[in-house]
Amino acid sequence: MNAPAATPTATQAPPAFGIRLGSGLFGILLAAIVAGLNNRVPSLLLADLQGAFSLSSDKTSWLSTIYTAGELSIMPFATWFAITFSLRRFHLMMLISTMVIACFLPFTSSYPLLLLMRAVQGITAGALIPMLMMSALRFLPPNIRLHGLALYAMTATFAPNVALWVASLCMDSGNHWQWIYWHIIPLGALAALLVYWGIPKMPLALPRIKQANWLGMLFGMPGLFFLAITIDQGNHLDWWRSSVISATALLGGVFLAIFVFTEWFHEAPFMRLQLLSRRNLGLGFILFLALLVLMTTAVGLPANVLAHLHGFRAAQTDEIGLVVGLPQLILGPLTSLLLYQKWVDARKVFALGLLFMCAGIYCNTYLTDEWMANEFLLSAFFQAIGQPLAIIPLLFLATSVVQPMEGPSVSGIVNMLRGIGTLVGGAFIGHWSSNGAIQYADTLQGASEQAQSGINPVASLVGVIAEQASLLTTIDIYRFFALMAVVMVPFVLMLQYIPPPVVNAVPPHKPN
Repeated sequence: MNAPAATPTATQAPPAFGIRLGSGLFGILLAAIVAGLNNRVPSLLLADLQGAFSLSSDKTSWLSTIYTAGELSIMPFATWFAITFSLRRFHLMMLISTMVIACFLPFTSSYPLLLLMRAVQGITAGALIPMLMMSALRFLPPNIRLHGLALYAMTATFAPNVALWVASLCMDSGNHWQWIYWHIIPLGALAALLVYWGIPKMPLALPRIKQANWLGMLFGMPGLFFLAITIDQGNHLDWWRSSVISATALLGGVFLAIFVFTEWFHEAPFMRLQLLSRRNLGLGFILFLALLVLMTTAVGLPANVLAHLHGFRAAQTDEIGLVVGLPQLILGPLTSLLLYQKWVDARKVFALGLLFMCAGIYCNTYLTDEWMANEFLLSAFFQAIGQPLAIIPLLFLATSVVQPMEGPSVSGIVNMLRGIGTLVGGAFIGHWSSNGAIQYADTLQGASEQAQSGINPVASLVGVIAEQASLLTTIDIYRFFALMAVVMVPFVLMLQYIPPPVVNAVPPHKPN
């Protein structure tokens, strides 16, 4: 397999790290957080959007799905565009476009236009996230590069978890529901200024346009788009009983097969899939996908449980998200410092993080109908510790077997898996919960019919039994995920050992 032709942008030495470049990287981090909040906050407030836009619940759910689909579809390709058209130029274009669309979304009365705008915004915002990892690997010197990975990890551990709190702030703004979309504008504007000032100008690499796998992109983007729709709407539309899900699953599968085939044999692919033959990338990314599914139990599942039990809204459950999210600002850098110590084995730190997450998940197996938000805080505390201890060592173990020129390709793969993992976690929980509810619904229907015929007067207990059935199903979900975390530990220890980074002189590590 021939390597793609080098370009000036890809081969020139990175600029010296200083305050200005650090500010630019901080701007890229803020933009990635903006993208995460722009996805999560409206998804948490679909009921409010339903009333604001006068839409049915089915139509409102598509606003979230279509955004997620656009976000996932761009992730394998974003770093290619950033290199070809220069990082600063492309990043600012995507960030400003995201904010401009947010300005006009609340004033859109046409539902098809609303879907289109949200899909385009998903693409523009989704392009911001992969550029954070690419920039950290390119610009940060070895003695602080792990801190860059910690910053990327915060897009998965910080932004999604504090989204509940941000959502509650948006609804506390009185009748100005528009802040569901507008909340990203102040932070996004600051990010744009920092990126414009701090990220150096780079030359265009337009010859790459002729080298690109355009056939792969032609099938890859819609393939990922259809895959996201299938996973996100599958449970809602009853999976294969729906012609929509059957069609999107078929199209997504065929298109993605063509995309993978063309990427594998193309001389200049967007994602060099051959990298997955390296143990720390192939096995590591499988573990990464499983880890993202586990992380859905930290905040999202408790919030759903409390909403079902007591009708709680975001403002009444946001403390759970804050307990998980805010410590990441400290625990992320501390985990990076730990991985620099000569006596530390990153695999064991990863395993320790999984055990903390397992403890947090298992705490919630004692769930009862009397639980309030406070009862979930112990679990959230364990999750807050476990998530950075797991995800940062994983990123270190994976990126340490990657050469600098392979960084953009790895970033595309990581972020694509991140999007898929989050979708799969939500779909799995939703499918399991609904199946449990259906089984008990059949029992309740029979009991109700008997009650009406005078055989068994239990009609008054139907609501209580349904609530307990839902609780038992949720407890089963927590037990499964706790077991899953334990099962992952032996596979973590099978990863290739990577010694802690040595500051100043780091010899290239030979991939396994």
